[in-house]
Order: sequence, then C-alpha cells, then structure tokens
Amino acid sequence: MIGLIQTGFIWVAMANTTKHTFFSPYSHELVRLGVCVPALRPADVGFNARQTLDLIHQGHAAGAAILLFPELGLSAYAIDDLLLQQALLDAVEAELAHLTQATEGLTPVCVVGAPLRFKGGLYNCGVVLYDGRILGAVPKAYLPNYREFYERRWFTPGADVTGEIISIAGQEVPFGVDILFQAVGQTPFCFHVEICEDIWTPTPPSSAAALAGAEILLNLSASNITIGKAKTRDLLCRSQSERCQAAYAYSAAGPGESTTDLAWDGQGAIFELGQTLAQARRFSLEPTLTLADLDLGRI
Repeated sequence: MIGLIQTGFIWVAMANTTKHTFFSPYSHELVRLGVCVPALRPADVGFNARQTLDLIHQGHAAGAAILLFPELGLSAYAIDDLLLQQALLDAVEAELAHLTQATEGLTPVCVVGAPLRFKGGLYNCGVVLYDGRILGAVPKAYLPNYREFYERRWFTPGADVTGEIISIAGQEVPFGVDILFQAVGQTPFCFHVEICEDIWTPTPPSSAAALAGAEILLNLSASNITIGKAKTRDLLCRSQSERCQAAYAYSAAGPGESTTDLAWDGQGAIFELGQTLAQARRFSLEPTLTLADLDLGRI
C-alpha cells in the first residue's frame, strides 16, 4: 500500500451563499461537485484554457466547491507526438499560470489535466488549482500500452512518484500519487486525484487514498468510446464508490478531441456509496457541466 501525505488548503465560504446560512447546502454537510467536459481543440492550449475557465465561472455561479475536468484537457489527449513538442509544453505551463491567476476569488477548487515535465520525464498529470494558487499535481500512476493506447511512447509512469516537489508556473508544489487534499470550511472534506487507467487496475490508487481518509475520489479521464465501454466505466466507478465508502467522480474527453483514430463521448458521472447521483449527456457537441450535492455526513 502506498503511504499518503496531506497538503492542506483553506476553503472559504461561497460568495453567493444565501443570507440565511440554513438554506446553504454547506450548512448540512453537503458538498457540491461539478464534472466538466469542455470543448477542445487539439494542441490549441489557449482555446482549451479559455473553455476551461468558462466552465469554472459557471461552476462558481452554481455554488460548486469542486470542479473536475478531463485528462490532458489543456493540451487535448489525442495529439500523439505533439505531446513531445517543447512549444506545446511551454504553452501549457503559461496557460496554467494564467488559469491559476484567474481562479483568485472564485469558490471552486479545480482539477485540470496537463502534461508536465519533471526530472527529464514527461508526466500525464492532474493539477489542483484554488484561489490563485496551485496546490499540487498528481501523475498518472499506470499507463495503458495495449490496443489503441501507447502512452509509454510519451509519458513516464507515476506509480513510484511520491513525496516530490515540482515547479509549475513559478510555484513549488507537492507532486506524487501520495497526496490527499484537505479542505476546511462549513463542510470540511478530503479528496484524492487519480487518472483514467488508474481505475482499471486491480489496485487503484484511490483505494489507498480512501483507507487514508479521502471521502471524495476524482478521476480525470480521456477514455475513447467503444461498444459497451460506457457501461464498464459506470460499473468501475460506481463499484469503487461502494467499495471505498466514498464519492467518486469521473470526467471523460468530449467534443473537439481528434477523431483521426478514436471517438469520444464525453461521459461524466458522479457516484456516492454505490449510487449514481448524476450523469452528463453523452455525445454532446457543446460543453457540459454536471452537478451533484455529495452527502459528506452520510459518507
């Protein structure tokens, strides 16, 4: 079992909370989570960042505390060897800096997907942003390298990355699969981040995270669609939420990803203790934001 460390952040009360706090869901141990599937353009990092920020503003207006985005959402997933282009990786880091600044004063903690360089390797990462800061980054532990997947061509597996510090957009932040993010506020909560293939393995990193106290498990995914795959994803995520006695949120790539070899359905879903709380509309040609209130008291 991997060990887990914690990096804390302060979650402040929402700016749009109603005057009487009794009517706020956060007064009743509820946490509003949003699964976001933005429109993308392959390798157009500026466009992708703007689409991401638009959904962040929508989530803020809806009173969300957490917003989850797809895997490699800033670069797009299906761009093959462009992932090794220095100009693209520099643009990702620059847009991460702009996006981080843009979250200042906003309610949600945002988890976005980006390729990041570290110690001579390239990692497929989930980056956690909140109120003008980068709180940490989590690498994809297990890389698919079968059938239509060949991620080891570009990325380094993150399963053994623990207790590291990475520099992102001028900020030194925790880096590894061993991070728990702890929020404090009206309804404290603890969450963990894993990426796509991680949930398809016999021992997902989220299992260890749940044993260490994570109540909310987040999965950034690209995950092309094939016949029957949507049901499999649903089964994996729903069963993991039951097995871990937690909430589990999943966001897959949608409109705009390259369809040269693959197809995408933008499946997004939120589960709690084995029950489905919300699902995004699949195959939408427009961005989607799917919201659900998690019952932390019940969890």
